[in-house]
Amino acid sequence: MLGGDPLLSGPIDLAVVLIVILKVVCVFAFLLVATMLMIWFERKVVSDFQNRVGPNTAGPFGILQTLADGIKFFFKEDLIPDRAERRVFILAPLLTVVPAFLLFTIVPFGGDFSNGHDGSVEIFGRTTYLQLADPSIGILFALAMSSIAVYGVMLAGWSSGSKYPLIGSVRASAQMVSYEAALGLSVCAVVLTTGTLSTHGIVMAQAGSGWGGFIPHWNLIATGFVPFVVFLLASQAELNRPPFDLVEAEQELVGSYHTEYSSIRFALFFVAEFMNSVTMAAIIVTLFLGGPAGPALLGPGWLWGIIWFLLKMTGFLFLFVWVRSTVPRVRYDQLMDLGWKVLIPLSLGWILLLATFWVARDQQWNGFITVAIGVVVGLTGYGLLKAAIATSKARRLEGVVD
Repeated sequence: MLGGDPLLSGPIDLAVVLIVILKVVCVFAFLLVATMLMIWFERKVVSDFQNRVGPNTAGPFGILQTLADGIKFFFKEDLIPDRAERRVFILAPLLTVVPAFLLFTIVPFGGDFSNGHDGSVEIFGRTTYLQLADPSIGILFALAMSSIAVYGVMLAGWSSGSKYPLIGSVRASAQMVSYEAALGLSVCAVVLTTGTLSTHGIVMAQAGSGWGGFIPHWNLIATGFVPFVVFLLASQAELNRPPFDLVEAEQELVGSYHTEYSSIRFALFFVAEFMNSVTMAAIIVTLFLGGPAGPALLGPGWLWGIIWFLLKMTGFLFLFVWVRSTVPRVRYDQLMDLGWKVLIPLSLGWILLLATFWVARDQQWNGFITVAIGVVVGLTGYGLLKAAIATSKARRLEGVVD
């Protein structure tokens, strides 16, 4: 799994093992601190949007409020319902936290990618990347981890022995199936453009001066914006974040899948929700905004890589909180319609159009005519889809009237 890292290209000795352990500790510590700060950041930003004060007691600007809440959860009573499936009930919170951490292991979070550099750094005389792992199938690994995370929610609701958590777990499974396809198709557009499944290779493909010497060579532009928008919407639905948080929907389902949880087990669900937000923001930055790639202004280039990565990721985290504060929750039928009737057809049609464009360029066809034909075919397919949906809706209404 770690084979893409130059650190592992030679013999594995004690120094290599110690460097890998150091990287594991650093990534784990960074993700925990980032999650703690994300919780505080979201509470402060939401309070600003709602004209409230927010956390302001524990530490400067309330920055230690998350730590205080975590300590409090450790001393809460841990309850397990009598009708619960005990082993699954205990295991479910771990199935939500572990995939979030594993997902971050393939994210390049630093390195010098400017002026033709490959992002490698020297640590104790050994060359390596500033990411824990660089598997050749990194994107497939990311999709697998994002899919596994939903099992923790499903099993938590099923094992609780209560109707409200069970309804929440059923919603989670339906929502995951609805948006996983759109998420995968948008990733296919990135893979088609960059020609690699490695996250480091995807960042390398976006590095450099770009078009005209100043326009970034980001996949956000190279794929035509549409895969980015699809991935952004589908990822929010996968994370169960507002306005797609129908899985929790406290007005309908009390606390949904974690209704019966307390103490540190509830805290694990809480941490996993925000940790997933951090990791998904990092994945979006890696796929579409060049990851840590950017100009090295002053000082060491690898440090500027970390700075660019943190700035881009913070921008998306603010966007997540902004949407949460301003967009109302959608209805469940709107959630399903967006996934099946909009995002999946749109992402499928766009990847076919991209593939047609690349084939036309390789075969030296007339690009304008090829793209025009592709657009006409796509619009025709969209019209047929809308007509089919309208016909089906009319038939359903006739049945209701009759």
